[in-house]
Amino acid sequence: MRTHVINSILKHPHYKAITTRLKTTSAQYVASRARDPTFEKLMDKYKNLLKVIAIQDLILANPNKNPPSISLEFLSKLSQRYHLNRGATSFLRKYPHIFRIYYDPIKSQPFCKLTDAAVEVSRQEAEAINASLPLVVDRLVRLLSMSISKSLPLRAVFKVWRELGLPDDFEDSVIRDNPHVFTLVDGNEPNTHVLKLVNENESEFTAAVENWRVMESCREDCEVDRTEIRYCFKHGFPPGMRLRKDYKAKVKEWQRLPYVGPYNEMEETKTTKAGIKALEKRAVAISHEFLSLTVEKMVEVEKISHFRKWFGIDMNIRDVFLDHAGIFYLSTKGNRHTVFLREAYERGCLIDRNPVYNARRKLLDLVLLGRHAMLTDISKSEIKTGNAGSQRENTQ
Repeated sequence: MRTHVINSILKHPHYKAITTRLKTTSAQYVASRARDPTFEKLMDKYKNLLKVIAIQDLILANPNKNPPSISLEFLSKLSQRYHLNRGATSFLRKYPHIFRIYYDPIKSQPFCKLTDAAVEVSRQEAEAINASLPLVVDRLVRLLSMSISKSLPLRAVFKVWRELGLPDDFEDSVIRDNPHVFTLVDGNEPNTHVLKLVNENESEFTAAVENWRVMESCREDCEVDRTEIRYCFKHGFPPGMRLRKDYKAKVKEWQRLPYVGPYNEMEETKTTKAGIKALEKRAVAISHEFLSLTVEKMVEVEKISHFRKWFGIDMNIRDVFLDHAGIFYLSTKGNRHTVFLREAYERGCLIDRNPVYNARRKLLDLVLLGRHAMLTDISKSEIKTGNAGSQRENTQ
């Protein structure tokens, strides 16, 4: 895996005064730090789910075929791209509840299609997304509002369309159907477009962390000093992670630092120790809000990196996650770096669920069945009613 050297932020003359991790790269640090078994177990499940979703999308991209399908010959050519180490056919046979291989006598070659159960899950996810279009518009507006220019490259939005719960045709159903909210303009490069807000100063948003602060300050058993909660973030650490007294003191000091929120205009920052710390805390706030806007409160680091300069984050985004392990968790399972919003999860499941997440968990449930007994009528009905995923989660 490619290592990431200490980048431009470390060149600043004041940076050495505020960091304790100077002699290692991000990739090396990820490999050596304390791991959270709950998130690692979840990513063990997700790494195969992501491959399944990639193949499912290829199949569903052929709607004119009845049923939608893809030839094994074509899929085999993509085996390396999708990390199907033992070949496409071997991978498909691992998941008989999702994929069905059949022979087409007319074309004289084998094809793959989705099972009825997988088609039903896909239909439920599409319905959940379409039913949440007002929320989708709000998410996209919030994402643009965090940008310094209130605009983002369309290709960057395409990178996270699934994470944001956008429809497959969001360029038409969300952007073009809301001309009073969004507009597309030509980018600086040929054949590129930039998505902009029509009325840049019209909306005022409250960040998710601010809502938590209000709720936390109203609790009788509030764990945070109410006089200091104004700039606090919720923290939680992996089981067994030993926190030294000096580290706890640094976290407490960091919690007190004032900063500019993700939806507020950023003024010119002084090149002082306090100024650089404020920039770092703003980067944490933006990353926290970005993850809060996603359906599953998780995203690949590579994808969020495409927004870094548009959000005014002048540091390695991976370092932001690594240096604030109480807020984020960074996993390297499945040859990818994935960051989770720690506070959003409990025992490997999202705390505040939504219909799109629920549909996706049903597909994960089918993945976890693997080659086990084929679906019975009872388990099919559980998929339709949504009980299968919840029952499986309760047993894990």
